[in-house]
Amino acid sequence: MISFNKPFLTGKETHYIYDAVYGGKLSGNGVYTKKCQDFFEQRYGFGKALMTTSCTDALEMAAILSGVGPGDEVIVPSYTFVSSALAFVRQGCRIVFADSCNDNPNIDANKIERLVTERTRVIVPVHYAGVACDMDKIMDIALRHNLIVVEDAAQAVDSYYKGRPLGSIGHMGCFSFHETKNIIAGEGGMLTINDSRFIRRSEIIWEKGTNRSEFFRGEVNKYGWVDTGSSFLPSELVTAFLWAQLENIDVIQQRRKEIWHEYLSGLLHLAEKGCFTLPDIPAYATNNAHMFYIVCRSIEERTALIKHLKDNGVLSVFHYLSLHRSAFYTSHPEHRPESLGMVDADGDEVTVVGLDLPNCDHFADCLLRLPMFYELANDEVGFVIDKINEFYSR
Repeated sequence: MISFNKPFLTGKETHYIYDAVYGGKLSGNGVYTKKCQDFFEQRYGFGKALMTTSCTDALEMAAILSGVGPGDEVIVPSYTFVSSALAFVRQGCRIVFADSCNDNPNIDANKIERLVTERTRVIVPVHYAGVACDMDKIMDIALRHNLIVVEDAAQAVDSYYKGRPLGSIGHMGCFSFHETKNIIAGEGGMLTINDSRFIRRSEIIWEKGTNRSEFFRGEVNKYGWVDTGSSFLPSELVTAFLWAQLENIDVIQQRRKEIWHEYLSGLLHLAEKGCFTLPDIPAYATNNAHMFYIVCRSIEERTALIKHLKDNGVLSVFHYLSLHRSAFYTSHPEHRPESLGMVDADGDEVTVVGLDLPNCDHFADCLLRLPMFYELANDEVGFVIDKINEFYSR
């Protein structure tokens, strides 16, 4: 069986974990935590990088920093992982779902402004498959309506928008180092802060509501409880593992891009025949080869293709289900558009079709992800391509 994913090990992970164990510092914010944070700040120019135990934790920190609460509204794409919305639901916010673009799963920036009301506080663009959303349009909307932008860059490490690293454009960015991502730590994440007004408080929230970080830098002579927060720091074992990955980021990225382009060249002729559509990379975006997917013509066709590939020893998987159709969302009427009584920034009533998101539903029903991992051999990529050709030749 060709698996969908296989975590890649550089060979240094256990060495650095051993070093952390016998270095006498296992809890968070030690040597390896600082090495990882410095790497991201220096390579990508993030204003501040804080390692977290997951991207979910990074999103929850961002929600706290945004200052949102009950009655506030947050615009989120429906085609995303639940954490993109859940972090703000935990703060008591109402989620207003936006549709995807018609040619890629990212949030349609042209449809965001109609969802903005006097209660909107945050926009959460999700860079699906590591491909950038239209950040100029999103940041323009945010500026004109005084909104905060939190980039969900869970899949977008080492990817860019018009030359700017994803996660550096919005007020904050959130990354994942889950074992399914390009750069991994098993579990792990990172919050980036690009607006200076959030930097000091981010460290306090990160350190369980205390100014402990300032104390260890010698900026205060004692530390105590000064704000809300939680234990968002990962242990040194997590960041030691991650450091081995970061040392090899360029090698990992190069190989993943080679695999991605092998898929593209091998499947392009089928896409040109209309059998399915391939990933769309806008001119303003780069491709970090997080995943390779095709979009089938129907859910029935996708189901049959999944079975065909599995019968031939290839594991392929679909992805997100539409969050606006989820059991949680549909069972909580306070979130549904008909319950919001939405008015725009001028105080006029607006009609919102938040439960009618056809592009999102199309990707939920038809998108299929193919095996993608560093050690996937060229002949295995060729085998997957051959089996897809075989399916469509019937």
